[in-house]
Amino acid sequence: MGRKWVGTGWKMNKLLAEAEAYARSLREFVDGHAPEIEVFIVPPFTVLRRTCEILKGSPVKVGAQNMHWEERGAFTGEISPLMVKDCGADLVELGHSERRAQFGETDYTVNRKVLAALGHGLRPLVCVGETGPEKAFGVARECVARQVKIALKDVPESRIGEVILAYEPVWAIGESGTPAEPDYANSVHGVIRDAVSGLYGSRAAGEVPVLYGGSVDAENGPLFVREKEVDGLFVGRAAWDVRGLIRIIEAVQGESRGRPRGHEGPAP
Repeated sequence: MGRKWVGTGWKMNKLLAEAEAYARSLREFVDGHAPEIEVFIVPPFTVLRRTCEILKGSPVKVGAQNMHWEERGAFTGEISPLMVKDCGADLVELGHSERRAQFGETDYTVNRKVLAALGHGLRPLVCVGETGPEKAFGVARECVARQVKIALKDVPESRIGEVILAYEPVWAIGESGTPAEPDYANSVHGVIRDAVSGLYGSRAAGEVPVLYGGSVDAENGPLFVREKEVDGLFVGRAAWDVRGLIRIIEAVQGESRGRPRGHEGPAP
């Protein structure tokens, strides 16, 4: 992999004025500092278009938090790929554990959405990760590999480099979450990379950014990106204040410039 990635999803937070202020502050930072990493934010649908307008022409990528796989139809309450694209978005987050647990998302619907995203020029940001019980029963490796393989079913090899994968262990996210140990996260990232490699070969697998998310902040973020298989961070509440995101960007950039990549940890 080349450049590191740092991004955040806002979940169900921020009204229009808050989103505008955040986007303008982020725009001012990236215009003035030209960070050498890929930066993205994933706001809610109600502020997606306005956020895209403010950040248009900047290096910051903007994504939607979900979408349906159909272009249009009788799907009340859903957002289509055409609508996401019409807002000006670059990417779309798919398969977050909250969507899976609370709204019936499955590995198979994630796959349909991945294919639809690619078909409409959107980069799919696919979230995968094991639950606490799956980790405790020793099936984290199988769980995550299965999610990756199903999500990527029928993705052409020529398009695999457009996919972004985010490893978010379910037990590590949220207010009560505990971050994974960096070597543990690294080992699961290796499982993800192996799953992609098994489908497309090692060269193609190296083109896919694999990000870590789960109770990440400016203090522990550099420890994760130091690991060999970790290509960046997908941050939650620590980046809901734009100053938090900027601190994490600066910390990751400093780590990327100043230290060699780390080692592979033990298998989960």
